[in-house]
Amino acid sequence: MPTGTCSPHRDSVTPLYLKIALDTPLDTCFDYRWSGGPDVPVPGQLALVPFGRREVVGLVVGVSDSTEVPADKLKDVLAVRTQVAPLSAEWMALCAFAADYYQRPLGEVAVPGLPKNLRAEKPVSLERALKKIAKFALSHDPTPADAPVLNPAQQQAADAIAGADGFAPTLLYGVTGSGKTEVYLQAAAQVLARDADAQILILVPEINLTPQVETNIRARFPGVRVATLHSGLAEGERLVNWLSAHLGHARIILGTRLAILASLPKLRLIIIDEEHDPSYKQQEGLRYSARDLAVWRARQLKIPIVLGSATPSLETWQHVQSRRYRKLELRERASKDAVLPKVRLVDMERDKPGEGLTSSLVSAVKRRLDAGEQSLLFLNRRGYAPVLACDACGWIGNCPRCTAFMVLHRPEHRLRCHHCSLELRIPKSCPTCGNVDLQPLGRGTQRIEEGLQLVFPQARVLRIDADSTRLKGSAQAAFDSVHRGEVDILIGTQMVAKGHDFRNLTLVGVLNPDTALFSHDYRASERLFAQLMQVAGRAGRAGQKEGGNASEVYIQTRYPTHPLYAAVMAHDYDRFAADLLEERSQAGVPPFMYQALLRAEARELDTAIAFLQHAAHCVEHPGITINEPIPMTVTRVANVERAQLLVESPSRPALQAFLKAWMETLRATKTRARWSLEVDPVDI
Repeated sequence: MPTGTCSPHRDSVTPLYLKIALDTPLDTCFDYRWSGGPDVPVPGQLALVPFGRREVVGLVVGVSDSTEVPADKLKDVLAVRTQVAPLSAEWMALCAFAADYYQRPLGEVAVPGLPKNLRAEKPVSLERALKKIAKFALSHDPTPADAPVLNPAQQQAADAIAGADGFAPTLLYGVTGSGKTEVYLQAAAQVLARDADAQILILVPEINLTPQVETNIRARFPGVRVATLHSGLAEGERLVNWLSAHLGHARIILGTRLAILASLPKLRLIIIDEEHDPSYKQQEGLRYSARDLAVWRARQLKIPIVLGSATPSLETWQHVQSRRYRKLELRERASKDAVLPKVRLVDMERDKPGEGLTSSLVSAVKRRLDAGEQSLLFLNRRGYAPVLACDACGWIGNCPRCTAFMVLHRPEHRLRCHHCSLELRIPKSCPTCGNVDLQPLGRGTQRIEEGLQLVFPQARVLRIDADSTRLKGSAQAAFDSVHRGEVDILIGTQMVAKGHDFRNLTLVGVLNPDTALFSHDYRASERLFAQLMQVAGRAGRAGQKEGGNASEVYIQTRYPTHPLYAAVMAHDYDRFAADLLEERSQAGVPPFMYQALLRAEARELDTAIAFLQHAAHCVEHPGITINEPIPMTVTRVANVERAQLLVESPSRPALQAFLKAWMETLRATKTRARWSLEVDPVDI
């Protein structure tokens, strides 16, 4: 339907009823009476309806001339948003699939995926956004600006992606700096040139990566409308961008995971950059995987999808091994003379660190400073120190509301809990024994920054982490200063580890990666390897300058003989993934097993455990393994106790069938515990 009007004129006086999905935890849609005239709403339109004491916007999912709701219980539809075209049947099917697979009500999937201003009680923001869009030029010139010449491997990959016919899932497997982004852009150029109406969706894992990618896209396609979608946008801007995509005006849509639920009526290609990144999995509310939904959406629409990574997820790698996905490889860096950095392990038992830095790493940083080159120190732990302790009596600064330590943030003079966000003043003395000499234990980015300024007082040091980039735009401003050469030494968390193209950076130092080697999480080694490869890939991307230093990566570790580090030194993901898949197969864990995690929380741990024990036995489960309920690793958060129950099956259809029956029973169970289900959990 080309406009936002309702269905053709209806002459009949037969009463009609609209079935509407609302954003509620109730697993049902609601019937409302339509008495707004002969122009009947259609599925996919938005309607304002009374719900309890509120008026809310819901999604019309069906129209009928009968209802089982008694007449005295029925309420009238208040208004229909005729200003905007209905959402497509394909979009409705995507939401229905997500609701079914992740065991959530349809309304909890479809409605929150829409911009807030589109769901407002009054359509003022919607009408303002439509007027703004109407002023945009509708001319569409897909002719790209001058593009660099691709090397043979890049050209082959771009042609294969653009030439794919129908559903074609492809892994673009390229080492860091191999020019995957350029392949995306040149494949996109071919698709846009071939189809004047085509829309292309490009997903990136984090908001702070969008400015750099958006700049590249706009520079390459000056005549193409680009829309960006992520949670950091102002609501008015998000609505304009969403409508541009929904109306087909925007040809390239760039976004984070929430963009997978955008309305894209002319979608012809999906690209997922850094597909392995855990940020693609939503961890609150609807716990969906944007990567997995993207693959389903590509299959539904019979279009190509590209998953790019230097360190693919084991699920994707297994699909390649079983030939469900094809693999395109970029084995060399794109820039002339650029080679992968040399990885060196620094044994911290022999080279004792001072201020968190070994003498080997300090010397390497000094060589870069002398040559006018940049260094990056990576530590995935923000704050000054993870623990404040008393040497006299053993007191440790625990959070009073969580089973976790309070992290010391010395510049702010605060102890801060990274789980519940509680902040306390740093005590002047030990609360237990009165000792005034309290000591920080361990190091975070703030303490390393302080140490660097002592060791290199003339160096320009910049810290980039969640604490230093709280203000809107501060992260991009910080990255811009690095690109302009105003920073000598950059220290940061995972925010700096991926996607950024630092042209003058030749050294990466990795501090304290060992904790992941002994994690209880079976995914920890996979994530550590990916993290190390990604952060190592920031070095030497522009090639070695004449008279400059060769790119290097120094990893400080107490376990230099660990096989994971050997794989990192060899840049050998293939061998590492093969070994890890063999271990996973023998252990019977994903991708060779399918899982769901039931979480429960309550004021008392016994209440949560009791609910999970009931859940474990309330439904017959042949072929399904239900493990014993256990407290979560961080058991208490904000004075709420938490526990979990893991469900497993070697068959995805069998697990889905069980979950459907299980959810019906659990929703009817009376309990004081709050609970939620996550399908395909990534953190257990």
